Amino acid sequence: MADVLSVGVNLEAFAQAISAIQALRSSVSRVFDCLKDGMRNKETLEGREKAFIAHFQDNLHSVNRDLNELERLSNLVGKPSENHPLHNSGLLSLDPVQDKTPLYSQLLQAYKWSNKLQYHAGLASGLLNQQSLKRSANQMGVSAKRRPKAQPTTLVLPPQYVDDVISRIDRMFPEMTIHLSRPNGTSAMLLVTLGKVLKVIVVMRSLFIDRTIVKGYNENVYTEDGKLDIWSKSNYQVFQKVTDHATTALLHYQLPQMPDVVVRSFMRTKYPRRAEAATQELKV
Repeated sequence: MADVLSVGVNLEAFAQAISAIQALRSSVSRVFDCLKDGMRNKETLEGREKAFIAHFQDNLHSVNRDLNELERLSNLVGKPSENHPLHNSGLLSLDPVQDKTPLYSQLLQAYKWSNKLQYHAGLASGLLNQQSLKRSANQMGVSAKRRPKAQPTTLVLPPQYVDDVISRIDRMFPEMTIHLSRPNGTSAMLLVTLGKVLKVIVVMRSLFIDRTIVKGYNENVYTEDGKLDIWSKSNYQVFQKVTDHATTALLHYQLPQMPDVVVRSFMRTKYPRRAEAATQELKV
């Protein structure tokens, strides 16, 4: 790629042109610095004006000199060869209506992205080879039998234990009523009613909370066939916000060793506080 681009280009003049661009930028910066500083360091107004004009003219001459030098070097750089890697696709650049059919620019962009993809794929391959597990079929064949993977105990709790935990939580909060049902087998669904403020549908998998939906007290939480509606959102934006906060809290209340503590802490700290915030927002 570099050999193709270097054909027909004066690399020495190209390097000098880059230096000339840097010098031009520096001289332009000095012009703006002169305008920013203004007239100063002279006792009389006339002296300050003369010094400012002289300094400003010197900076403009420097800009003009650097610009002429850059134009001279640009003529010496030359043009790259016509033998570019896209071959006949370069003819697309001669299309007079590039705004309507920018095929050539899109091809160039795709070519650049393919080069970047190949480069990053090479880096990823090197990193993966350094961190290989060094396992082979022979080693797997002669190794001992694998032990069966132990299932998490919190996922195979008996339904009676889950019922006892929920009933204890229900007795802990007199202002909150919890109705437990199992319409889809062993997985429990809770309908939590907090005063006359809101209702919460909690979908559980053993003692893990999978999903929670918060709705207003006067909203319907059942489908047409009499089951809990675990998919539709609340009609009020306030309770939609409370649902988002409660769902975020699920990520923080995870303790596999003591799942009953997780459920109890989740009920205690989230729903009453969110209910107060919802009440305030409803009043507003």
